[in-house]
Amino acid sequence: MSQVAIVEQFSKSQSTIGLRAALNILERWQASSEQSCRILRISRSTYTRASQRDSEWAVSLDADQLQRVSLVLNMHSALRLVFDNPENVYGFVAMANHNEFFNGRSPLEIMAQGDMISLYETFRRIDVLRGAGW
Repeated sequence: MSQVAIVEQFSKSQSTIGLRAALNILERWQASSEQSCRILRISRSTYTRASQRDSEWAVSLDADQLQRVSLVLNMHSALRLVFDNPENVYGFVAMANHNEFFNGRSPLEIMAQGDMISLYETFRRIDVLRGAGW
């Protein structure tokens, strides 16, 4: 399926709901607004509008942005499966991680670099915690 077809499958309201959910998760993960914008590849104005909860506002996201939203939502889902307590579900990505890929940096620091590879590789490593075989 082409990226154009993927984008066309989601309405503006669905994209807006997904974006707002991802922003809520990022906020709970202690991401700054700047980090959230880099992770999701959205503008500061889109971030501000999405954060205002204006029910009339809607946004169209491109395939890359939708994939980024999906990765954040899936990381959150994996963390909820792995951890029972909210402190770890929401605190894990902000904690320093000394595994080889992270080298003492937090998953949030890696994701906030803004490139898709960093976001995807962080997702893969979190997804493995729940037993996903790569």
